[in-house]
Amino acid sequence: MAQDDNGGHELTPASSSAVEVHREGDPGTAVVLSDRVENPGFPPHRMRVTDIDPKKARRAERVIYTLFYLSIAGSVWAIAAYMAFPIEDNDPGSVHLNNMFIGLGIALALLAIGIGAVHWGKALMHEREGIDLRHSTRGKEQTTERAAEIFRIADEESGFNRRTLIRNSLIGALVVFPLPAVVLFRGLAPQNENPVTLLSHTMWKKGTRLTRDPSGTPIKAADVTLGSAFHVIPEGLNEREDALEQKAKAAVLLMRLKPEDLHVSPGRRDWNYDGIVAYSKICTHVGCPVALYEQQTHHLLCPCHQSQFDITHEAEVIFGPAKRPLPQLPITIDSDGYLIARSDFTEPVGPSFWERS
Repeated sequence: MAQDDNGGHELTPASSSAVEVHREGDPGTAVVLSDRVENPGFPPHRMRVTDIDPKKARRAERVIYTLFYLSIAGSVWAIAAYMAFPIEDNDPGSVHLNNMFIGLGIALALLAIGIGAVHWGKALMHEREGIDLRHSTRGKEQTTERAAEIFRIADEESGFNRRTLIRNSLIGALVVFPLPAVVLFRGLAPQNENPVTLLSHTMWKKGTRLTRDPSGTPIKAADVTLGSAFHVIPEGLNEREDALEQKAKAAVLLMRLKPEDLHVSPGRRDWNYDGIVAYSKICTHVGCPVALYEQQTHHLLCPCHQSQFDITHEAEVIFGPAKRPLPQLPITIDSDGYLIARSDFTEPVGPSFWERS
């Protein structure tokens, strides 16, 4: 007998022929096929060994909370390994040890939680099959009461409140597990210095020549044609041991516009040279390289999150998630006609979140 979803009323007799149902006002004839596959029902329930033997159930419980305690130990070990095996400069072996021991701790924490949760579900939680009929959601009182009853039944079947050792060890494992991530993410920032101070100063200083990236050859003002764009680094950067770190702060884009196209604020009258302007290449959103220049509109585009900056208006943000303009590098020329910096950037380069307290 076929049943509907709202009380089990018979829809059609159990026969192999089609039944034509006519309703007054229907535009046509509805045909209900009654030769559908009969519901075979549930297979016989098989009792687990933990359902039969209380000793087996207690043993499974011990295994589960032991796994959760192992997860806590793994998380603590990852934090301890981060401190006990620091990464030393010019020592590749320290990187290997640091990654290996932190990885082992995090792997133990993850595996122990996962295996413990699966074992809990398979060995101790209620496992009888059931049917969950789908109904439209209604905001009635009886619906709320039924939802509360479902949560109560689920709590009883899982034993979450009854098996306190399992519950408490799981909560402890979940609380401790994120701590290694907190410690590791802290390691991405400068350890002993204020990031704002570090990003406020770069290799640029008064008299430093602008050179091509990556060759390091100086650039004359005459080399920068109208509409062109140069990727620029400070002179001498390639000879430094921390070249990559310095380049991440000092990389610059150099462009030449018509002087009349520039809208220059009073304090920046001498920051460009005959329409040549230089701006930080580091996006003020999250630090991606702003490397796409649209010559016709004089817009710079960050390819990561599509922030756009208008060079004619001192690289102000005209689209995207960036919150402030790109820092401008004041430039001029030396006695030989080479482009040089007037000073360092007058504001921190890179993402704005470094300046938030």
